[in-house]
Amino acid sequence: MVRDSGLPSPSCRQAKGLSLEESKNRGEDQTSSGINREYWTLTGWVKSWAGVILDPLSSLLSRLGVQPNLLSLIGFFIASAAGAAVATGHISYGGWLFLLSGPFDALDGALARIAGLETRFGAFLDSFIDRYSEAAVFFGILYWSSLQGRHMLVLLTFLTLLGSLMVSYARARAEGLNISCNVGLFTRLERFIVLTLALLTGQLLIGLVILACLTNFTALQRMFHVYRQSLNQ
Repeated sequence: MVRDSGLPSPSCRQAKGLSLEESKNRGEDQTSSGINREYWTLTGWVKSWAGVILDPLSSLLSRLGVQPNLLSLIGFFIASAAGAAVATGHISYGGWLFLLSGPFDALDGALARIAGLETRFGAFLDSFIDRYSEAAVFFGILYWSSLQGRHMLVLLTFLTLLGSLMVSYARARAEGLNISCNVGLFTRLERFIVLTLALLTGQLLIGLVILACLTNFTALQRMFHVYRQSLNQ
């Protein structure tokens, strides 16, 4: 007669272990998907399908021997020209130039990936030039607004520029602490769209109000994200 020892058999223990592991994995997947939903951004959504357009163009540029850093520099010079146009009062013209600079900013990274030319310096240069390109247009608005005596536009431009810089700084500082911080409502793409529309339509006041509020909101959003992540480490 065999007595029941009250202990689960090895096969039962193994099955239970697998069940617990599967439950844990499902929980992690749910948590991950929850985080993704919480921090959905237009930039992330666009990147998920932009390859359909960018990859063929990048392949063509790669065969032509075009360098990614060259595209970054061309985009910067066009954005600088947009800032100069705005500074001289050609607001709409500056908007078209700024819109033209956008594809170069999108293509440089895609080209580097397709051509196998990704480097740490290239990634740094891309982000470095992006900040100057954006600042060039804001400087144009600031200069023109000062000449016109539009003090509210001067204030809003300053707040927008401050918010944009803090959004970038928050991510850079967080990643220096090994905390991923690619989150936030108003990243570069959203700022690019709103600023371009404001220039093209001449509605600088409305555009800058949106930018001033949401860029600084995004900077605070990233600070809160880093705070929460630091509690889990």
